[in-house]
Amino acid sequence: MKLKDWLLWFCVVALLVTEAFLLSANRQKEAARVELREAKTELEQLHAQLDQLKNSSVATLSADNGRLRAENQALTQKFARLQEEARQSQQQAQKLTQQLETTRSAVQQQQQQLQQMQEESQQASQQANQPASTTTEPAADSAASAVAQLNACVNNLRQIDAAKQQWALENNRPANAVPTAQDLLPYLPDGVFPVCPAGGVYTINAVGVLPTCSVPSHVLPQ
Repeated sequence: MKLKDWLLWFCVVALLVTEAFLLSANRQKEAARVELREAKTELEQLHAQLDQLKNSSVATLSADNGRLRAENQALTQKFARLQEEARQSQQQAQKLTQQLETTRSAVQQQQQQLQQMQEESQQASQQANQPASTTTEPAADSAASAVAQLNACVNNLRQIDAAKQQWALENNRPANAVPTAQDLLPYLPDGVFPVCPAGGVYTINAVGVLPTCSVPSHVLPQ
């Protein structure tokens, strides 16, 4: 009887131990399931965050690409505009250079004409100083002096007109602009405004109008 009792108790104890192990194993299994569910939930959240990051990155890249394209297009248009402005400026500079050369040539021609007129005036004065009859000498001297004054005044008017044209060219002034005598000084010989040898008064007039002298016969040929 004792052996049977011991066996019975042994079986009971073994059964209790087994149930205890099973209970512990069930608890561990349930805990593992809970952790698995939590891990799955966390994984799903991570996937959702990853998708958001991907969408955000795509949107950001798309916006950056659009902005870069717009900036590139604006820079291209600006570069083309600057090239066109540079080309127009170059053409305008070439045109102004040609006009300046033309004006300089005109001034040189006028200076040559002045020199020639001065020589003719000297020759006329020399001829007037040659011996002649007492009755014709004063008249010849007066005529020679009038011719010399006329030539000198016409030359002065040419210088004033050439200075006006050069002033208008360099300062981009229209044909109706009227310069002052002070404006023309840098373009006149020795920086001095000419004076009519016969006492006439010069009127500069507009750029598109020839200068005049108050002496009626002192007229610049057109």
